[in-house]
Amino acid sequence: MINKGAVVLGVLLGAAAGVLLAPEKGSVTRDKLKKEGKEIKDQLSSDLTEVKDDLSKAVASGREKFKQDMEEFTSKSSYKTEQAITFIEKQLAILKEKNKTLQKTS
Repeated sequence: MINKGAVVLGVLLGAAAGVLLAPEKGSVTRDKLKKEGKEIKDQLSSDLTEVKDDLSKAVASGREKFKQDMEEFTSKSSYKTEQAITFIEKQLAILKEKNKTLQKTS
């Protein structure tokens, strides 16, 4: 992708060189400058709109990726939590059995 800043700079430099080298009357040169200025303004506006759209897409994409990553993390955490609960339940069952052997029956 061409760097838009370089394109705009090239246009500005070309316009400046054209003005400096123009052998025309001042009114003609001023009219050309107005026209070129409007074209540059329109191009910059278009470029800024494109950049804004690109940024919006990037933000939306990043937001969606973050959401997916969080869902994946939550799912993995849930499985790990389930494993921890199962381990604790087994340990409690072992402790219950040991405790029963210590109890005296009347």
